[in-house]
Amino acid sequence: MNKKYLATFFAVLATLATFSVNPATAKGPSAPERIISLSPTATEMLFAINAGSQVVAVDDQSDYPANAPTTALSGIDVNAEAIAALTPDLVVASDDTAKSALDALGIKLLILPAADTLNDTYSQINKLGKVTRHIKKAKTVVANMKSKIASAAAKVQNSSPQPTAFYELDDTLYSATSKTFIGQLLAKAGFKNIADKAKGAGSGYPQLSAEYVVDSNPTAIFLADGQCCAQNAKTVAARPGFSQISAVKNNHVFILDDDIASRWGPRVVDLFNDMVNANLSL
Repeated sequence: MNKKYLATFFAVLATLATFSVNPATAKGPSAPERIISLSPTATEMLFAINAGSQVVAVDDQSDYPANAPTTALSGIDVNAEAIAALTPDLVVASDDTAKSALDALGIKLLILPAADTLNDTYSQINKLGKVTRHIKKAKTVVANMKSKIASAAAKVQNSSPQPTAFYELDDTLYSATSKTFIGQLLAKAGFKNIADKAKGAGSGYPQLSAEYVVDSNPTAIFLADGQCCAQNAKTVAARPGFSQISAVKNNHVFILDDDIASRWGPRVVDLFNDMVNANLSL
């Protein structure tokens, strides 16, 4: 995931209004057979519920699963004509960027916005199940996710003392509070989030100062910018003052997969397990 995409992702999270279409309308008289996904998360969901054979194209950021039909289509700079050339009967996106252009071309659009909670993720998977006529598989995927997350959460249910965490979204020290999707996962994994009391926390995604992070002295640091911004334990330790942070001194800097950390699909289970395992290793 490149840095430009990461920046756009945060902007969408900060300004996104929730739009959707009625699943009954989106699927029409029969299941769509030529779906285009402009959302990496939606792509993962579609393939997880066995609707991959109905997907004819996905955007340039949809790199999972490996057999997804990746194209040059962009979910950011949407080219409605290029989409229309592929004759889709349904386009799935995470925002309404392409809505007016696709409406003008008579192309149906289903918007699955960035999830605020795990329940949002489950709801979106089930919605895609209804639209694609893979209802049973979607329910199974959701049930398995719930079971795995509950099992992992039980391992850190009463961890004491409660460890603190700094979750780094990018190398300019943007973070996520407990009001966000990521922040809720952190809390569920047993962590107290240092971003909650930072200046600008009301936005959900405050930019922390280096001094604030150092003074907060987190027990653990999670890096969701290892790929986009080449951050790792060594680069973090080299920052002024950071070598004195407990997480750095005790080798508790955890590098996450950027892509998994920026999506809210089925692999959120992997992200949550990484958080729980980090807690257990402290």
